[in-house]
Amino acid sequence: MACASDKAEFKDIRTDDSVESLKRAVLDNLYYLQARIQADATLEDWYAAVAYCVRDHMLKAWIERVQAVAKGGLPRIVGYLSAEFLIGPQLGDNLLSLGLTKKMEQALKELGQNLKTILKREVEPGLGNGGLGRLAACYMDSLATLGVPAMGYGIRYEFGMFTQTIENGWQVEQADKWLRNGFPWEIVRPELGHEVGFGGHTERYRDEHGLLRVRWIPGRRVRGVPCDVPVIGQGGKVCNILRLWAAQAVESFDFEAFNMGEYFKAVHNKLFSETISKVLYPNDDPAIGKQLRLGQQYFFTSCSLRDMLRLYSYFGEPLERFHEYFAIQLNDTHPAVGVAELMRILVDEHRMAWDDAWDVTRRTFGYTNHTLLPEALEKWAAPLFAEVLPRHYEIIEEINRRFLDEVRRAHPGDEGLVARVSLFDESGPKYVRMAHLAALGSRAVNGVAALHSELLKTDVMSDFARLFPDKFHNVTNGVTPRRWLALCNPRLARIVTARIGTGWLTRFEDEIARIEPLVEDEEFRELWRLAKFLNKNKLAALVRSRAEVDLDPTAMFDVQVKRIHEYKRQHLNILRVIALYNRIKADPGIEIVPRAFLFGGKAAPGYFLAKRIIRLINGVAEVVNADPDVGGRLRVAFFPNFNVKNGQFIYPGADLSEQISLAGKEASGTGNMKFAMNGALTIGTLDGANVEIREKVGPENFFLFGMTTDQVEARWREGYDPRRCIDASPELGLALDQIEAGAYSRGDREVFAPLVRTLRDRDEFMALADFDSYMECQERAAQAYRDKERWTRMSILNVARMGFFSSDRAIAEYCEKIWNVSLG
Repeated sequence: MACASDKAEFKDIRTDDSVESLKRAVLDNLYYLQARIQADATLEDWYAAVAYCVRDHMLKAWIERVQAVAKGGLPRIVGYLSAEFLIGPQLGDNLLSLGLTKKMEQALKELGQNLKTILKREVEPGLGNGGLGRLAACYMDSLATLGVPAMGYGIRYEFGMFTQTIENGWQVEQADKWLRNGFPWEIVRPELGHEVGFGGHTERYRDEHGLLRVRWIPGRRVRGVPCDVPVIGQGGKVCNILRLWAAQAVESFDFEAFNMGEYFKAVHNKLFSETISKVLYPNDDPAIGKQLRLGQQYFFTSCSLRDMLRLYSYFGEPLERFHEYFAIQLNDTHPAVGVAELMRILVDEHRMAWDDAWDVTRRTFGYTNHTLLPEALEKWAAPLFAEVLPRHYEIIEEINRRFLDEVRRAHPGDEGLVARVSLFDESGPKYVRMAHLAALGSRAVNGVAALHSELLKTDVMSDFARLFPDKFHNVTNGVTPRRWLALCNPRLARIVTARIGTGWLTRFEDEIARIEPLVEDEEFRELWRLAKFLNKNKLAALVRSRAEVDLDPTAMFDVQVKRIHEYKRQHLNILRVIALYNRIKADPGIEIVPRAFLFGGKAAPGYFLAKRIIRLINGVAEVVNADPDVGGRLRVAFFPNFNVKNGQFIYPGADLSEQISLAGKEASGTGNMKFAMNGALTIGTLDGANVEIREKVGPENFFLFGMTTDQVEARWREGYDPRRCIDASPELGLALDQIEAGAYSRGDREVFAPLVRTLRDRDEFMALADFDSYMECQERAAQAYRDKERWTRMSILNVARMGFFSSDRAIAEYCEKIWNVSLG
């Protein structure tokens, strides 16, 4: 009887969802985990107490899933390997998935606290930087929502990439100390750690059967400790785990060195080892940075593979069947070394025959390519790779030797093909081609948008596509409507739910289309406009506090937020702003649609020109915002430190979404989906997922400009000369002359000279070629915005037709095309 009573009490305190139980659980956590009484608890203490309470509810679902697996046998599991998981703030999202938001709000109110205030204090985990990491987070959300057994694997970075501030118009990078107050969502499991080797040498030996074997003797070892973050699906029924690896020294303290007075040497191993998981994307300009980054990739990939093999061993199945139970997805090339690592484990440690091991390996992995830029296809200098991972280098050489022998047999005399598909680039200094390794060692290769996948097959990986045509697939990216509509845009979500119910939260592709007929409902359109206006007010207040710029909510909010890169063409956008400003200066009485231009995004610390683009945006803002001739018709702001948390305010407040990369350069994009899902209209090129968004929402609801991929290629073949574009466009020429003359740099003619020179001499991403088309298209967007009813209808239709771009649809396609996994 005592045991039954204890179990009932345990359930009531930890996992009951009544308001009274939630209050009790929060207070228990405050007292016994935070060691605080209510009177002196800080906001961070309250946040942690609430987070632990919510985590208990999530872990209940996880434990039930584990118990079910233990009884029913090992299911086919997805292992999602990614160097980034940009999961964003967790509390609001998890409350939404569990259906506890209102109850927790009431519980905290009765405790004298405010849920919204607590949510604002949550620090965003520094586990990712851009679209790659956010996509991985959306996919983890959808895997749980769809009931797919899955483990996400990555690195528990102690510091994120950096926190961005703006000083005198320049980006300044500061350490992202996201762990300074702890991370209540994780469960650290040191007992499940794995050791990972680096460096050293290999040696040959004969086993007991007289067979030649290879033994790797690492020069040093690092221990990977798993830190588990639960990921709950919508409805709170299924909880998967995101397992992040933290690096620790195998021996963290040299007692002998300490006794000899060598105090630094005593902790040297600890400091050296922990560097591996210290910072997201360390600067890899110096050689030591490249070595660290390669070490990071191998570290988390090796730990993850060993962890999956550990789980597999519990069920007693032979290793030859490993691929039947685990589908491992390589999210870009960062974990591609896993192909060599799985081969090493199977051949060297488990003594599997090479051909059998290769069969298991290539049937286990899938590879998602995320780039069309040749310079972004990861390569490692062969000497560096051989120094850090000597055994893996030998394995890749052997994989390559066998593969090229097959190519030569099938295509005798075609040494050009052999050189192009080789896992080594030997056109100059020798490099290991990680994309080639991933493609060869996987059963499936997929692009992330229809255009991207086609270009992958016809251009970037055309030779592999001809050799292995059945390998290549397309799975267009998607984003989760839970975070990117329900959570970030509650006003719009309530309007939608009031008319069609809550089914869209889990069946977005089918259900959201039901609002399309409401485009003819005058009351619905009015509510829609009001929601957008209130969201713009909210965003304007945030911009005022963060960027110190006042934005008029009645103006068109014209927004471009994403990583700062030349191919994303923020410089094309700011040239357009300068041209509009010059029109006002030439005719102060000119009638134009008032616009608030909002930019945001980080430039990589070593990216010289990207940093100057940020400086130019801020320089233009300084001039335009202070000019009385403008009369508030134009306002320019750069929003610092763009991330998930800030994006949740920006996407709902945008009117116009700038997706203006040069055609053929963006793999997919997901920001374009988030904007459209929140009712913003898109101005963009036929690039990445823009192509499919335009097809789905209708060409009449999309502002298209610029060259196609075929036209871009033809222009380069003809000998593209950007100076001809300047000569043909007086507005463009004037803008460049002004920048060069220091009009937007307080008279400093040097600061933007490299940027202008790059545009005049080469203009690699053809911003100048698309400038006039862009300006004309912006006029069409302005005319549409003048007609409020038309704009509202277009906004509603954009949301109604975005069902295809749910990450649930994308994951369902992966399950069918790539993983051979059943939905839960």
